Amino acid sequence: MEMISQGAEAKIYLEDGIVVKERISKGYRHPIIDKQIRIRRTRQEGKILYKAKLFGVNVPAVLNLDKHNIPKDDFLLKMEYISGDKLSEKLNEYSKEKQHEVMKKLGKQVFILHLNDIIHGDLTTSNTILKDSEIFIIDFGLGFFSTKIEDRAVDLHLIKQALEAKHYMNFDELFNAFLEGYNSNDDKSGMRDKVLDQLRKVETRGRYKDKY
Repeated sequence: MEMISQGAEAKIYLEDGIVVKERISKGYRHPIIDKQIRIRRTRQEGKILYKAKLFGVNVPAVLNLDKHNIPKDDFLLKMEYISGDKLSEKLNEYSKEKQHEVMKKLGKQVFILHLNDIIHGDLTTSNTILKDSEIFIIDFGLGFFSTKIEDRAVDLHLIKQALEAKHYMNFDELFNAFLEGYNSNDDKSGMRDKVLDQLRKVETRGRYKDKY
């Protein structure tokens, strides 16, 4: 296997066109607790990816789920490899029109996640890939299920911060395009307005902290 990435929580390999994500042990944790945490997080990420795909979101398919849609391996997720442009590396090179189109598509995908109580937890352009004309969202390692409006608003705040950091030349336009996509789906629940209102409160809290 070829290691293609390593983070604090996992090592990621590529083997015969399949992505293998291995949750690594933490030496500072008690072995029993460490095992429980790794198993729980592996299962949760597998469940999130399965549910997201079921709801029509473009995410990698998990290839090692059992008949109960639980990963067969305690610490491993085997997923399809999404080959395309990582937005953190390529977005700035696109034409303005293509940038707008891509961010609008991402906004639509995130809205579907949120409508179905899925929070990404690390929503950045590093975790989004353009394959052909479709946007894929990857790496749900920090993802979780939640009905809280605050958690959805923080997801939006994260993507806005990512745009400002890596795509600062026109991040306002990019985020507005994202919101255009987020606003384009029907929402009979009224969830979206609450999320956008909470986003304003989250940003206000951030500006207040910056003063001190």
